[in-house]
Amino acid sequence: MRGRSVIAALVAATLVLLFGALGVPPARAQDNPAVEQADDPNAGGAEPTDQQTATPDDATPAPIDPSAEATAPAGDASEASGELPSVTSVQTVEIPAPGSPLVEAIRTKLDDPGLGQAASADDFKAVTAFYNSHSEAVWMTDMGFSSEAQAAIDEILKADDWGLSSSAFDLPSAGDLPDSIDEQALGEIKLDLAILKYARYARGGRTNPVQLSKLYGMTPSLRDPKKVLAEIADAPKPGVYLRGLHPKHVQFERLHQALLKARAESEAGAKPANVQKIIVNMERWRWMPENLGSLHVLLNVPAFTVFVAKDGKAIYTDKIVVGELKYATPVFSAELKSVVFNPEWTVPPTIVRENLLPKLRGGGGFFGGNTSILKQHGLNVNYNGKRVDPSSIDWNRVNMGAISFTQAPGPENVLGKVKFVYPNPYSVYMHDTIKEGLFNKDMRAEGHNCPRVEHPGKIAAVILAQDQNLPQAEVDKLLASGYNSGVSLKHRVPVHTTYFTAVVDDEGKVKSFADIYGLDGGVAAAILGKGAQPAAVADNAETSPPKPQAAPSADPAPTASVRASPPPPPAAGFGRAAH
Repeated sequence: MRGRSVIAALVAATLVLLFGALGVPPARAQDNPAVEQADDPNAGGAEPTDQQTATPDDATPAPIDPSAEATAPAGDASEASGELPSVTSVQTVEIPAPGSPLVEAIRTKLDDPGLGQAASADDFKAVTAFYNSHSEAVWMTDMGFSSEAQAAIDEILKADDWGLSSSAFDLPSAGDLPDSIDEQALGEIKLDLAILKYARYARGGRTNPVQLSKLYGMTPSLRDPKKVLAEIADAPKPGVYLRGLHPKHVQFERLHQALLKARAESEAGAKPANVQKIIVNMERWRWMPENLGSLHVLLNVPAFTVFVAKDGKAIYTDKIVVGELKYATPVFSAELKSVVFNPEWTVPPTIVRENLLPKLRGGGGFFGGNTSILKQHGLNVNYNGKRVDPSSIDWNRVNMGAISFTQAPGPENVLGKVKFVYPNPYSVYMHDTIKEGLFNKDMRAEGHNCPRVEHPGKIAAVILAQDQNLPQAEVDKLLASGYNSGVSLKHRVPVHTTYFTAVVDDEGKVKSFADIYGLDGGVAAAILGKGAQPAAVADNAETSPPKPQAAPSADPAPTASVRASPPPPPAAGFGRAAH
C-alpha cells in the first residue's frame, strides 16, 4: 500500500509540471461577463430610481419563464457558469483506535442493532461512542466484575429505597464469572445500560410530565448519557456517584427518609404512611429545576400556600387561593420580572368568552347586567389597541380578535393593589384580590387559575427588600399612590408553582394535602403501573373536585373586617405543611 501511494504522488507531480509548461492560466471570476453582470446591482434591470417597493397586494410571485429553467448538459455546467469545476468532497469515517480483545468484542456486539432494542436510543449511542473512544473495558476483569462494578450493581439493587424499582433494571449478577469473551462483553454492556437507565430515572426520566397532563409545564433536566459514562468510569466510588444523581432538595431527602421509615414500619407490622403518595411526590421533585434559586418564590397549590425562600430557608409564608378544578392553576417555573402596584387589568379570553360576550350578545353571564356590564365593572373597550365607544360596536358581528377589555386601577380592579409578573405560556401570575372571605376557608380552590395572595403588599416588600434593599416605606408609598407603577427586579428570582400533596415537616412527620386536581393517580400509573390514569384536568372537564384527604388544619378563621396575620415561616424546604 505504501509503494502505491509513492507512485500516485509521482504521477500527480508530473501532471502539474506538464500543465505548468503549457502555460494554461487558471480561470478567474472577473474574466466571466456573466459574473460581472451578477455583481452589478443595476445590471439587466431598471435603475434604482425606477424600482418600486411592492405593497402587500402587489407582492405576488412573478410568473416563471420555462426557458429560464432549461438546464445545461452535465458536462457543460462549469463552462456555462464560468466557475471552476467543483471538487467532490470525501467523507471520512473515524476508525476507532485498536482496543483490547474485550473492547473489540464489545464493539462487535454493539454493531448488532438488535442488542439495543430494549434500551434508550440515546443510551445505546452513548455506550457505542464510549467504547469507540476507549481501548480498555471499565467493569470487567479476567476474574469477572471488578469491585467498582459490584458497587454499582449493589447500588442499583437498592433503587426501591429511592422510590424507584430495582426490577426495572436488567442487571448482570455481580458474582458472574463469564466463560467466554463474548459473555464478558455482554456483561459489560448490560451494566452500562443499567447505569444509564438509573441515571435517567434518578432525574425524573421515567415519564414525561407534559404527557400526563396539560397542567404540567416542566421538563426534567436529564443528564447527558455520554457524560454519565465518562464520570462514573472515573469515579473512585461508583455507588456514591449513583446516589449523587438524585435531587439535592431538602424536601426530596426528607421524603426519602420518610419512605425508608414507612417501609421499616410496614415490615414491623405497623401501619405506615402512604408509601405511594410519598413516591409520587418524590417523583415530582425529580421534575423540579436542580437550582431553585438563592432567592425564590414557591407556591404549593394543594397546600394553598406561598413561600419566599432565601438560601434554602423560608423567610415569608402566606396563604393563597388557587383556581378551581375547571380553571386549574398550572404547574411550572418562571422568572419574576417585576412587581406592579395598582395594576391595570386586561380581561383574559376565557372570561371574555364565558362571562362578557353572553351579556353583550343578550345571554347570561357571571358579571350580571346586560350591555351596561361594561360600565358596571369599569371596563374600557379597545379596538386594535385604541379606545372606542362600546355602543358603536355590533357585538354579534365584530372581530373579537381585535377587541380587548381593560379595567383601570382602583378599588374595583379585580387584581387588587399588586400583581407579580413572571411571563409564562399560561398567562398566569400571582396577584391581590378584592373578593372578601376567600382566605377564611380551609379549601381555597375558587375562581380562575391565577393564584391570589392574602397579603400582597407584604410579600412584595419582602421580595423587593431582598432584591434591591427597597425600604418598606417606599413600598407603602407605591401602594397608596393609586397610580399604575412597576418595579423591575434586579436579580434572578424564580417563581415555582408546584403541586406537592405530601411534604415532611421539621419533626420528620409526613403531612398530606388533598389531591384537589386528581393528579396523583396519573403519576402513580405512569411510574408504578398502578391504577388507571385519570382524565387530564387541563381539558377543563366539568367534574367535581375530589374530597379532601387529610386536609391541612387551618388557623382560626379571622373576622371579615380584619385579615389574618400570615403563618410563621417554616425552616428548610416546606417545613410546616399545615396551618
